[in-house]
Amino acid sequence: MNVEIITPTESLFKGEAKTVTVPSKKGPFTMLEHHAPIVATLETGKVVLTDTLGDKKEFAIKNGFCEQHDNQIILCVETENENKES
Repeated sequence: MNVEIITPTESLFKGEAKTVTVPSKKGPFTMLEHHAPIVATLETGKVVLTDTLGDKKEFAIKNGFCEQHDNQIILCVETENENKES
């Protein structure tokens, strides 16, 4: 699956993954290859993905949304680092 995780200020991840688990408002769920199309709102928690080599990557988020269709997943998220004044 092609996965992209972006914030308003940066790209956190762009590449291939076997699984992506997200903290949705209705509870966490995992997307695998050929997952049914979905759009979901996300809440505070961790996005966990397993890349094609089997390595896990974790991203702490505050909120956001995800869209999955045709083995493409896009996550637009906000992290703890956003909205902090310098």
